[in-house]
Amino acid sequence: MTSIKRFEKTPVGVETVCTLILAHGAGAPADSYFMEYLADALAREGIATVRFEFPYMERRREDGKKRPPDRQPVLLAHFRELIRQVSDQQSGSVYIGGKSMGGRMASLLAAEPAEQLPVQGCVCFGYPFHPPGKHDRWRLDHFKDFQCPVMVIQGTRDPFGKKDETDWAEKLEGSRCRLYWLEGGNHDFKPLAKQPETQEQLLEEAARMAASFIREAG
Repeated sequence: MTSIKRFEKTPVGVETVCTLILAHGAGAPADSYFMEYLADALAREGIATVRFEFPYMERRREDGKKRPPDRQPVLLAHFRELIRQVSDQQSGSVYIGGKSMGGRMASLLAAEPAEQLPVQGCVCFGYPFHPPGKHDRWRLDHFKDFQCPVMVIQGTRDPFGKKDETDWAEKLEGSRCRLYWLEGGNHDFKPLAKQPETQEQLLEEAARMAASFIREAG
């Protein structure tokens, strides 16, 4: 497969801890405001990032036409190829993750046999636990199969999985997943208007928690 276009961010002035490959969500590209600010915040924490786009988003960038996401096998194959390319080109630790759909794809890869992909962990930002309002369609079946440590950083108001809607300890029981809540954040980590925090501050909090998780995971 040909080399995949990357959006890279390297820490400046701090020691690099690892490289985190970040996948975008279903509707926004790799250089969306959320992804750009998150990559900057992670860099300040010593986390180098490599962002990329799935084939449907690459085509959208070329002709400006919106498309639905590729089917899951295509998304996963594209993600796997970039992991292999990044791993072949560096000797440091590699983690995977992403925003929403991108995080879900990363989590599916984290549940594959460990010998297939050289990754040390996974971080999901705004995981789509279920479609909004559809609490009978939880996307958790693969969580019990995680082969590496996984962290999900979620806004407490995220319609894809709110803090107050069910017993989360029971839902995640038996998995290698840790769940961290950003108070007041929605799916894009935007807080309530009455909160003193801004979206940027919640993104920075998310980056700090991701970096702490990665350091603990080794």
